[in-house]
Amino acid sequence: MESIYDFTTLSNKGQEVNFGSYSGKVLLIVNTASKCGFTPQYDGLEALYQQYKDQGLVVIGFPCDQFGHQEPGTDEQIAEFCRLNHGVTFPLMAKIEVNGENAHPIFQWLKSKAGFAGFNPAHKLAKLMDEMLSKQDPNYASNPDIKWNFTKFVISRDGTRVVRFEPTAEPADLATCIEQML
Repeated sequence: MESIYDFTTLSNKGQEVNFGSYSGKVLLIVNTASKCGFTPQYDGLEALYQQYKDQGLVVIGFPCDQFGHQEPGTDEQIAEFCRLNHGVTFPLMAKIEVNGENAHPIFQWLKSKAGFAGFNPAHKLAKLMDEMLSKQDPNYASNPDIKWNFTKFVISRDGTRVVRFEPTAEPADLATCIEQML
């Protein structure tokens, strides 16, 4: 696949979504979870969506339960949680896996385009994340796998350029990148 627009996936309502329908838009794709220390980032993601959607930004959430069983709900429960607790209006897809044998093809492609970007050392959870991941794999930083919930990817309008932001990057930290791509 040469661009993000070559992929299809399922919405959280079970409908096929052809990413070609987003052609010409800047995409912000995020693996999300409802019971995570980073869950408050939903607010910032929605704020970015509201601020830039009229200029061509689409935020797309992909719920994932691979990290600490922090997304145990059904697609319906996840959508309801996001709407009620964070006012989410951006598209949510069906729950997926982002790493391993069953990793969704979109995330396989994203990881091939942008490897681990490093944790923001100023973030209060950066040291904890590094310690936890180092215990599991001392070389974790050298592989492109998704490290935790709320890894964010900004994709250019032509669907080929990908910039990765780790969970310790707050959504507001992405504004400059988004503006450059818009």
